[in-house]
Amino acid sequence: MSTTATNPQTYSNSRRSVLSAGTQAPNFTLRCTPDQSVSLSEFHGRPVVLAFYPADWSPVCGDQMALYNEMLDEFQEFQAELVGISVDGAWCHGAFAKQNKLHFPLLADFEPKGAVARAYGVYDEKDGTCERALFVINSDGVIHWSYVSPIGVNPGANGILSALEDLKAKTEKTAARK
Repeated sequence: MSTTATNPQTYSNSRRSVLSAGTQAPNFTLRCTPDQSVSLSEFHGRPVVLAFYPADWSPVCGDQMALYNEMLDEFQEFQAELVGISVDGAWCHGAFAKQNKLHFPLLADFEPKGAVARAYGVYDEKDGTCERALFVINSDGVIHWSYVSPIGVNPGANGILSALEDLKAKTEKTAARK
């Protein structure tokens, strides 16, 4: 059993409380385009990967989102949905997604600024951005794993994949008991 996937890991320059494994994930509805919204509850019944990131167009964020775009097939092997979230607006996300050929939704935690990031404990009040944070949420809407990366470090996808593997194993074990 991987400790990376079962124990939440956090790194933060502030003392806020990042939501950890076993916590019900706060529901939200955010814009993905200027005229369309996405709610976390729409994904009920499937695992969800939330990737909070500071800003479109920054080098680390661009690399991180491009990596996740390349990994979509691997995430989808676990029936997991990937969602990116930052405080940038929907128009900015649209241009960023088009430029980088991203094939997953980027949600705008724009107004009220950072409300969803605050609910998850990953809003940086000093800089007015989201922390670079990852959450894997199970099919019942409960956080299975969370990780906050140092702001200048791309956290990669290994932690996400380990968490999804662990979640799948736990789900199969639970199903076998029934």
